[in-house]
Amino acid sequence: MPAKIRLQRHGKKGRPFFHIVVADSRAPRDGRFIERIGSYNPISNPATIDLDTAKAADWLMKGAQPSDTARAILSYKGVMFRAHLNKGVSKGALTQEKADEKFATWTEQKESKISLKRQSLSSAVTTEAKARLEQETKVRETRAEAIRLKAAQEAMALEAAAKAAAEPEVAPPAEATPEVEGTETPKGE
Repeated sequence: MPAKIRLQRHGKKGRPFFHIVVADSRAPRDGRFIERIGSYNPISNPATIDLDTAKAADWLMKGAQPSDTARAILSYKGVMFRAHLNKGVSKGALTQEKADEKFATWTEQKESKISLKRQSLSSAVTTEAKARLEQETKVRETRAEAIRLKAAQEAMALEAAAKAAAEPEVAPPAEATPEVEGTETPKGE
């Protein structure tokens, strides 16, 4: 029975979530499997990988072949390196202590890289949020100033209307029309 280490898709459309499983190569992708050894969430940034490295290395030593994506995930988590070191131990090229020491140093370096990436992502998010807040503050201030100007104009217009209503209306002086002698206007016609 040829065993494969591969991904089993779960999750909604557009929101995938994968289980990392060891399965018979003839079984369907999301079908029967031998053992679940981890999970992979590509949606989060950085991607979340939860993997039992000891089980994965054991299955690799037993001859299970990883798919391309599973190989990339196993390599990222150090399982491929651990399997490589275990093969060296079984051949007698190095001792188990040296192999464990090399794997520990590799793991520390990898964790420091991941933590730096997380810090850079979080700092980028905070700087972006600050810039967005400053921009929103400027927009809010310009809107408040426009509202203040409009209120001042309305107050001035009301004041002018109140003054006009308070002053008595004075009729303009009637212009005297000179009467010309000899011209009378007919009355009653």
